Amino acid sequence: MGIKKLSRNAILTANIVAIVLMLAVGYSDRINPAEHATLAVAGLAFPVLLAVNVGFLLFWLVTKPRLVIVPFIGFLICYEPVREYTPVNIRRDVPEKSIKVLSYNVWMFAGWDDGDSTKNPILDYIVAQNADIVCLQEASAAEVGLEKIKKTLYAHYRYHDMEYPDSAKKGTCVAVYTRYPIVGKERIRYKSTGNMSMAYWLDIDGERVLLVNNHLETTGFSPEQKEKFHQLVKGEMETDTAEATSKWLMVKLAEGMRKRAPEADAVARYVARKGKGHPVILCGDFNDSPISYAHHTIASQLTDCYIATGNGPGISYHRMGFFVRIDNIMCSEHFEPYGCRIDRSISNSDHYPIMCWLKRRGK
Repeated sequence: MGIKKLSRNAILTANIVAIVLMLAVGYSDRINPAEHATLAVAGLAFPVLLAVNVGFLLFWLVTKPRLVIVPFIGFLICYEPVREYTPVNIRRDVPEKSIKVLSYNVWMFAGWDDGDSTKNPILDYIVAQNADIVCLQEASAAEVGLEKIKKTLYAHYRYHDMEYPDSAKKGTCVAVYTRYPIVGKERIRYKSTGNMSMAYWLDIDGERVLLVNNHLETTGFSPEQKEKFHQLVKGEMETDTAEATSKWLMVKLAEGMRKRAPEADAVARYVARKGKGHPVILCGDFNDSPISYAHHTIASQLTDCYIATGNGPGISYHRMGFFVRIDNIMCSEHFEPYGCRIDRSISNSDHYPIMCWLKRRGK
């Protein structure tokens, strides 16, 4: 057997191995991190393996076109996780009388950038979007002052609510601003010191609709730790330091996923119990990728509006080398979603906002 054929066979074997790994990693979101945290972290490697398979496809296209079938089969058998990570959809016009939903981790409105200005870019952006329902995370008034929020948002949204994880108003605040009356609310109980999920009942045209706003457990990285990760991604570390940082990173990410697992379970149980038979809209910052237990668990009974109508990976977190879609809008089968997208026109927060239009299906 010639060297050329041996080399081709070795590359073909590597392609098959990459597909097997992509398949295993793509379905790692079924693994409960509370039981197997390290294995659950594998889902973060999916975009790397996806890119590797694309590379193989291009290689075979140039060198041996008939072998393009191998990576193509890989995409077929991994269709579900590929679509979850980077969906492709045909855009449709938004019908009249659709509900516009905006979800945004506002990072305390980045108020430290305001200086003496009476204006805040994030608050002005929210008003300009003219959404019917706005779900915010990390929406504390500590950096901008409650009066600035009242002056900007209260005038546009008659119905609103701000909640903190504890009575001392510590932890990350979640807030809702809506044009529809809030006729009930309840905190979804799970163990967390600084994160939370809130459930609201809205009266939308005489119908009770369950709205859930989530901010699931953060990874807990300090600014210094985020900078280390950024240096790791950019290849600016010595080999020994990079290896130690990688190990630390895996442990930290696994711990975050382990904490989010029971939170996701609690949210899913609540929606199944309280939302049964009712229209449901669910939003928020999951702090986890599309290939994760938290996302899979909550989305198992709902439609992920971005996967159903969005295009591309939809990066929603964009700071310190972390580039991933962790913000979501979901709905029950009572709604038809349209035009879900990540808006990159504003970068004051470390998150981009996500928005979607929902049309009530025929009753």
